[in-house]
Amino acid sequence: MFYPVKICSVMVLMLSLLIIAGFMEEAMGKTEREISLPAEAQGWKWDGKEQAYDPQTIFDYINGAGELYRSYSFQRVWVRQYAQGNHPPITVEIYDMGSSEKAYGIFSFERQDEEVKIGQGSEFGGGLLRFWKGKYLVSVYSEGDNPEMQAAILKIGGEIAKSIPLEGPPPRILDLLPGAEFGLQERSTRVLPNHILLNKRFFVANENILRLGLKTEIALAQYQRGPKKVYLVLIQYPTAKEAESGWQGFKKAYMPEAGAKDRIRTEDRQWTLVRQFKNFVYIVFGAPNEADGDKLLRATEQKVRGREREWEKK
Repeated sequence: MFYPVKICSVMVLMLSLLIIAGFMEEAMGKTEREISLPAEAQGWKWDGKEQAYDPQTIFDYINGAGELYRSYSFQRVWVRQYAQGNHPPITVEIYDMGSSEKAYGIFSFERQDEEVKIGQGSEFGGGLLRFWKGKYLVSVYSEGDNPEMQAAILKIGGEIAKSIPLEGPPPRILDLLPGAEFGLQERSTRVLPNHILLNKRFFVANENILRLGLKTEIALAQYQRGPKKVYLVLIQYPTAKEAESGWQGFKKAYMPEAGAKDRIRTEDRQWTLVRQFKNFVYIVFGAPNEADGDKLLRATEQKVRGREREWEKK
C-alpha cells in the first residue's frame, strides 16, 4: 500500500517522537513496569543497568530463596543497583506478585523489624527496607549501617512507593483473626501458601496432616497471654469436604487421644484446641489453660461465622 508524501512525513514524525519519548523515560528511570525509580538519592546513583527474572530464571539470581517467591506465585522481579564511590552498592528488587494478596503474603512471611510507614506495610532494620503496595513487594538494601546509606535506602523506597499508582486489599482471611483485645501481636501475623512454609514459622508436623493443597490459604498469628505465647492457625479450604478431611487428618495424627473432643492437654501441660466450620479449620496451640484456649477458639469461630455470611452475600 502506498501513502501520500504528507501522510508518510506525519507517520515518520510520530514514530520519531515515540522513540525519543522512550529514551526520555529510560533516562528518568522508567521501564516496562507501571512504576518508576529515582535516578539518584542522597548521592547514590543508578548505574544504568537493570536485570529481570521470571519464575523460570529466578534461580539464576537467588538460588536458595527462589522457591519461596515461586510458592507465592510471583510473576517477575526487576533488579537495579545504586553506587556511590567506594561505598557498598544499594540494591533494589521489585517483585510483581500478581495480586496484592500475594504481595502481602510474602511480605508477612519474613516480617520482623519496625514499621517505617512506607507503602501499605513496611519494615526497616539492618540496612534492609521491605514494603508492599498493591501487587508489588519491594526490597531496598545494602551492607553497613552508616546514616547516609540508611537515608538513601529510605529515600529510594519512598520514591518507589509514591510511584506505585494503586493500593490493593490484603488477604480477606486476616479479617477472621481475633484482634488486639485478645493479645494479637500484629507483626506476627502471616499468610502462608503451604504446609512447608507453615512449618518454617510454626512447626506442626513433618507430614501434611492438615491435607493442605494448592488452593488452601493459611493464616498464622501469635497472641500474648501473660508471659505465654499462644498460636492460632486458621485455614480456609476450597470446600467443606476438604476442610473436614484436613480436620480429621489433624485430629488423627496430632491428638488421637482426644476422641470426640475438640481439645487435648499436651505433654508440655498446654492446651491444643481444634474446630471445623464449613470450609474453615482453626487450631489454637500452646494455650496455658483450657479457658484461655477456649476463649480464643470461640472468638475465632464467631469471626468466621459472621464474615462467612457477609462473603456469601457479595
